[in-house]
Amino acid sequence: MKKQLIFAALGAIFLASCADTWDREYSGVNPQKEGYEYLAEYLPLKEYVDRAKYPNFKLGIATTASEYTKQQLVYALVNSNADETVAGNAMKMASCVDDKGNMSFDNAVAFASAATDAGLNVYGHTLAWHAQQPNKFLNGLLKDKELDIDPDAKNVIEDKLVEYSQFSSYPFYVMGYTPDIIDGVLHSSFPGSWYQYFMVDNFNVSVGKEYKVTAMIKSSKAGEIGIQSGNWGATVSRPMKVSTEWEEQSVVFNDITTETAFVVFQPGTFDGELDVKWVKITHEEAMAVEVEVDATEKTYTDGKFPFYPMGCEPPVINGAIHFVPTGDWSQFFIFPGGENNLDEGDYVAYLDMTSSETVGGVQLTIQNGWGGDAQNITVPISVEAGQHVYKLKFPGVVGGAFDVILKPQTAMATLDVKSITFKKIMKLNSIPLTPEEKRDTLIWAMDRWIGGMMQAMEGKVKAWDVVNEAISGGNADAEGVYALQSASNVSAEDAKNNFYWQDYMGDLEYVRTAVASARKHFEANGGNPSELKLFVNDYNLESDWDQNGKLKSLIKWIERWEADGVTKIDGIGSQMHISYHANAATQESKKNAIVESFKLMANSKKLVRISELDMGYVDANGNSVPTANLTEEQHKQMAELYTFVVSKYLEIIPAAQQWGICQWAATDSPAGSGWRAGEPIGLWDEGYNRKHTYAGFADGLGGN
Repeated sequence: MKKQLIFAALGAIFLASCADTWDREYSGVNPQKEGYEYLAEYLPLKEYVDRAKYPNFKLGIATTASEYTKQQLVYALVNSNADETVAGNAMKMASCVDDKGNMSFDNAVAFASAATDAGLNVYGHTLAWHAQQPNKFLNGLLKDKELDIDPDAKNVIEDKLVEYSQFSSYPFYVMGYTPDIIDGVLHSSFPGSWYQYFMVDNFNVSVGKEYKVTAMIKSSKAGEIGIQSGNWGATVSRPMKVSTEWEEQSVVFNDITTETAFVVFQPGTFDGELDVKWVKITHEEAMAVEVEVDATEKTYTDGKFPFYPMGCEPPVINGAIHFVPTGDWSQFFIFPGGENNLDEGDYVAYLDMTSSETVGGVQLTIQNGWGGDAQNITVPISVEAGQHVYKLKFPGVVGGAFDVILKPQTAMATLDVKSITFKKIMKLNSIPLTPEEKRDTLIWAMDRWIGGMMQAMEGKVKAWDVVNEAISGGNADAEGVYALQSASNVSAEDAKNNFYWQDYMGDLEYVRTAVASARKHFEANGGNPSELKLFVNDYNLESDWDQNGKLKSLIKWIERWEADGVTKIDGIGSQMHISYHANAATQESKKNAIVESFKLMANSKKLVRISELDMGYVDANGNSVPTANLTEEQHKQMAELYTFVVSKYLEIIPAAQQWGICQWAATDSPAGSGWRAGEPIGLWDEGYNRKHTYAGFADGLGGN
């Protein structure tokens, strides 16, 4: 739910003469608009709350922090009409934590200070959410960790070696001069004019790396020759010294710009005779270690032999394939290729097997097909009596679906195969964090973020959305409870753009951690623990299409989160981004679901807050009606629905459980907005004039 609050450009309305009245006085009535004159008789919204009957009720209006802190029209509108305000974005993690993890709470502090100085409650939105997170920073915390390797230690990688002993004649393209191959040595003599010749052709280059060309070479006289590398049109040259002794002479190239390259010797006008045994190209890489990474695993369930039989069908007993020898040559599948897909690379297999005897002749084969082109790797197993886990190496796997076949052949031993696990051998300078390391890292990150916010607020903000939009709305478990949102059950785009803490911390712990951190740091920074109220906020809790299934799931999840006896969630926030539906049957269904949601929340015994109320209009054909096309009749129907929602909240939610109602969009949405663009969702129009919906809201509060 990507939300932004709607306040239009204020233009010339800011008159210097009014500067001293912006804190409280704002009516917002357009006397020029026929049929709207009656709205001037309405008081500010909060004046309609019966404080004796509803002592805990807080009327909220959400705002953009930067507009509110200007202390102009928006400031006056909110202060005149509301007891409480909430910033749409300023207190979310991405607004306070940058890509490097640096935290700045200046905007949040300015907003909270301005509101509390004006006598308003500030509601905090939000501490733990999957959207609007500093994804680059959080994902960076989970990146592979560097292994503890000597930074000065290097591996020398050989890219190409040409040994002239394998040639009987010069093997390369001739550029005007042909060296001789004599007794396995390349020999060249000065031909009387400038000359050159290939020594190595076609080696692969990673642009930007440093390559060393080394030759075992001697000369009839000491001197210097040119060495050229690169490819046609993009070559670079270096000088190489030569002596009268067999020596390894080297030059280094760090500026080759081509993907493949050659090496050309350019003696030029050097008049000595040259002999070369070999030339090689190398580069250095940081030391790496071999790490085994889980690939695939197979275990077994008691019953008949589960795979295709090849004349041998041992049953599965006590979780192991139980093979009893017959004296005949035998083999059987232990892992079918359809379940065992391996990438290209080197592997080890761990075979957990018990044998009645120490025997020879047992083999394990992996193969990715049965034709002549299939790869087949067979390794022997030194089988010992008793239970052992055998580590078997399978280098050079080409990749694909690999059948795994155990071949006792004629070995006279009873074998029980419990499992086989394949691990890929990775040569790494870094290694992925374990699930436990990721969990611990994010516990630290969440506590740091929440602690920073609580320190900045200094106890001024006493109520928070501790967790926002956790429930997925689908993938129900055996109890019919919807799963939490996860990168595994959302669109690819959402998975890419969001950060799902619960995927790493667990469905229970991520909420428990957020709650515990909020309570700890609130108290540590001057807050009275008894005053802190933590809400779980979500949307579609008034859903009629699943009989309020999402709300029922949320209530169940709260029970699970609190089952540790320590975690305490104080309230439920219902966003209620609703619409009036012109279809009478649809509208009745929607209203019934709203009533049912209030009953369910009341029965939960938690505090209840309508956290983000706004409203659009849907015509009889199911189309959203933009503000420009809304009729007066439709506008008044929306006002009636506001009256219904507000009055039913006050009627059904016990006074002790009432937190209040927050109008999310004060004004109608501009056409280019990122939230319900062009819809009539406000109580004021874009010019900050009261609408019929203002009256509907006020009538609901006042019981009219």
